[in-house]
Amino acid sequence: MEKIHTSFDPAAVEWRQIRDPKETELNIDLEYSLLGYDLKSGRLDMLLRLAPGGHCRRHRHVASTVTLVLEGEQRVTDIGPDGPGETVVRHKGDYALASTDAMPHLEEGGPEGCTVLLSMQAPDGILFEYFDKNMENGRPLSIAEYVEAWNNGTAYGATPPEAGEEAA
Repeated sequence: MEKIHTSFDPAAVEWRQIRDPKETELNIDLEYSLLGYDLKSGRLDMLLRLAPGGHCRRHRHVASTVTLVLEGEQRVTDIGPDGPGETVVRHKGDYALASTDAMPHLEEGGPEGCTVLLSMQAPDGILFEYFDKNMENGRPLSIAEYVEAWNNGTAYGATPPEAGEEAA
């Protein structure tokens, strides 16, 4: 198991920022920090920080995911076949556990943004699946890809791929 940080203190870790000015419907504005991982067992722990009103890309968790809100307010809206469903609001201290193969959803930081701890277990190594604005063309993201980008000093997904291209 590789430990990158010894603290989950948001002021004590290295952050990698992702923004997407090409996205016109969502304000893609987030930072993440890897805390540790184990490629062999399929485990990855990270911090995710969303700016006020900032979103992640449209995605679903393929890995079993524990979420603990450390600061602020996290808003999660599932996206079903009929469009967006009800928004769940999680506050500082709230804990959630999602099984593998969760529904596609949007995550957004509340008025003060949010910082969450994500602890993911992916036996097949796949953490997420990202979607385009039509919730189509799913693109899987593996632990190995996240770790490779981190070790290269880049932010995985900082520049979204064009149609037919791989992510940077």
